[in-house]
Amino acid sequence: MAIVLVIQAIKARFECKIMKILIVNFSDIEGGAARASYRLHNSLLKEGVSSTMLVKTKKSDDYTVISPTSKIGKFTAKAQSIINPYPLLKYKEHDLFSPSFSPSFRIVKAINEINADIVHLHWINAGMLKIEDFSKIKAPIVWSLHDMWAFTGGCHYSKECERYKENCGKCIILKSNKENDLSRKIFNRKKKTFAKTNLTIIGLSKWLESCAKSSTLFRDKRVVNLPNPIDTNLFKQVEQKHARKLFNLPNDKKLILFGAMSATSDKRKGFDQLKKALKSINKECVELLIYGSSKPQNPENLGFKSHYLGRLYDDASLTAIYNAADVMIVPSLEENLSNVIMESLSCGTPVVGFDIGGNSDLIDHKENGYLAKPLDTNDLAKGIEWVLNNENYLGLKNKSRAKVLKNFDTTIVAKKYIQLYKSIN
Repeated sequence: MAIVLVIQAIKARFECKIMKILIVNFSDIEGGAARASYRLHNSLLKEGVSSTMLVKTKKSDDYTVISPTSKIGKFTAKAQSIINPYPLLKYKEHDLFSPSFSPSFRIVKAINEINADIVHLHWINAGMLKIEDFSKIKAPIVWSLHDMWAFTGGCHYSKECERYKENCGKCIILKSNKENDLSRKIFNRKKKTFAKTNLTIIGLSKWLESCAKSSTLFRDKRVVNLPNPIDTNLFKQVEQKHARKLFNLPNDKKLILFGAMSATSDKRKGFDQLKKALKSINKECVELLIYGSSKPQNPENLGFKSHYLGRLYDDASLTAIYNAADVMIVPSLEENLSNVIMESLSCGTPVVGFDIGGNSDLIDHKENGYLAKPLDTNDLAKGIEWVLNNENYLGLKNKSRAKVLKNFDTTIVAKKYIQLYKSIN
């Protein structure tokens, strides 16, 4: 018996030793990637893993999250963000594109001083990490992809372009017709650096996993699919009438919810597509909720009474508004693994979105929501009506919650990440 206890103690000590994880992301709680990586960080801590989070911009007061604190450190971090877009000056019109230009030696030094067994990168753009510095990180790297940037020549979403499967160049995001443009140069920088870097790639959605596997840059790397975790004890079902009371919303209306950061101004979030879909919705007894944007000075008439809720800064408020709604609409034009969809489903609120990106990882068509044909606003409207008028609406709500409990609950997902970390050497 004594021998068994000694063996167990040695094993526990060994496992504890190898489970020193460093999560690296631009921010800790501001933005979708930040919230997802911070949730993983907390999930690992709950499982007894020694996890630390390193960020460039810290918004929380969590002592397990570290960021530059000295005046020179803060100045350097700000300067990097300003310098980083410099190569884009010659391209007058472009969508979201990150050249990874500014040096990041202070971040790399901080990473190596922590001496983690695994460095788990997330969203590291806006001057946080330079491509060439990846090979200077001493520990093996796990990299969760929150968009396509890691394997492209600099764009975050490639639209219909698949030149990342070759070598980029003639970048449609930069509106370039030159082979040896900025995208080709960045692509070659990545190719040279990644070849000498111990990288394990995580596609948070099956779609992004597939894209990464088909890319030139990650074709010879280990690429796996693991989702973001969510705390289902926090994002849970509550009485709808109580949730509505918090926001002073009516109980005799069906409420359609739409929300994201910069919900009405970021074209990628699909507000224009939602407006088109709403034109054909039966407006009787239906009202619209919008969070993530404040009420504009001259709001357009959407045909519905619209409630602008502004930005919701905490998970408790988000949980309440998901529960207040009858259906959540996520009409994004591009999407990886949506926090909004996962959160809404966890609260038992069905979701309607386009069948793009990783949406089908979360939404089971006509089971816990509706997957509309890509960018088809008529089908999006059909999906909204289908949910609102569903004879088995309670069944939809139950299946929404069950989907998340089974596949994305923090305890389940954290254990999968721990298994992955243990398999890396």
